Amino acid sequence: QVQLVESGGGLVQAGGSLRLSCAASGRTFSSDVMGWYRQAPGKERELVATITSTGDRTIYADSVKGRFTISRDNAKNTVYLQMNSLKPEDTAVYYCSTYILSRKVRYWGQGTQVTVSS
Repeated sequence: QVQLVESGGGLVQAGGSLRLSCAASGRTFSSDVMGWYRQAPGKERELVATITSTGDRTIYADSVKGRFTISRDNAKNTVYLQMNSLKPEDTAVYYCSTYILSRKVRYWGQGTQVTVSS
């Protein structure tokens, strides 16, 4: 059973930092692209960042470029999202996700709430 469990969310003031973690289990994710998404109240879920299996390539939404960094530790089956210079508009539930091509299935974690106060 594939499981993704996020942690590290919370309440922070604007300009502050948080580090999110996503622990994966149920398979070895070292060959899978991993990503972070977020969904703010009343808005659609949007892509925040993705990282390739080896970590050599990353993609970021324009809104977080230069402030967020995605990374992974395949030995720990864990993906991270370092978020710096947080803004109130970053407030959302953040989800970890992976698409397993061989199964044609996308998996999601339960999400972790990030709230940035002004």
